[in-house]
Amino acid sequence: MLRIEDLRVNYGGIEAVKGITLDVPEKEIVTIIGANGAGKSTTLRTIAGVVKPASGKVFLGDEDITALAPDRIVTKGITLVPEGRRVFPDLTVLENLKVGAYIRKDKLDADIKWIYELFPRLEERSWQQAGTLSGGEQQMLSVGRALMSRPKLLMMDEPSLGLAPIIVKGIFDIIKEINRQGVTILLIEQNANMALQTADTAYVLKTGQLSMKGTGQELLNNEEVKKAYLT
Repeated sequence: MLRIEDLRVNYGGIEAVKGITLDVPEKEIVTIIGANGAGKSTTLRTIAGVVKPASGKVFLGDEDITALAPDRIVTKGITLVPEGRRVFPDLTVLENLKVGAYIRKDKLDADIKWIYELFPRLEERSWQQAGTLSGGEQQMLSVGRALMSRPKLLMMDEPSLGLAPIIVKGIFDIIKEINRQGVTILLIEQNANMALQTADTAYVLKTGQLSMKGTGQELLNNEEVKKAYLT
């Protein structure tokens, strides 16, 4: 579904991403793990069009989307759940969900119902201001808002960040359920153990370069990965 070819991204005089090439097959869960500053978030932001690469290409299927603006990339079927949730605090849960569907002109009722089936807590909080939700509820809302654009590819940046372990398990259960319903997922996650347990394919990004690739299970059992990311 998605292919990155020799992607290089600079921040000022620093090369944050150093010529990475990777594939995201359709209907898979793909994860990228790595230390802080490895270039993981930069990679997602570049795919989303928020950051422009110095060189390299991003393809959705056979289409080169490297130069497209972020809103055009959303219309192509790629949505980013940003790190830190970034809900609109003064809007209600329902209003936040509707904002996620800004590119659509059709009726939203069926999709809102679907989001509430995935996240019953959001239905209970439908008329509550998003800023008053717990961290876990805000993460649910951030994911639900992204799904309202009906993405083919859902990118998630650190969905477990700052959440209690029991909430993290629930978020990953939902990630697997969204994938089972046909959405391809590209996941960046500090919780390498959970990410690798969930992923079909996994990459290790180290100082802007891909150092390893395998199935989630292969990397979970890899001694080098265990030592660096799972201890």
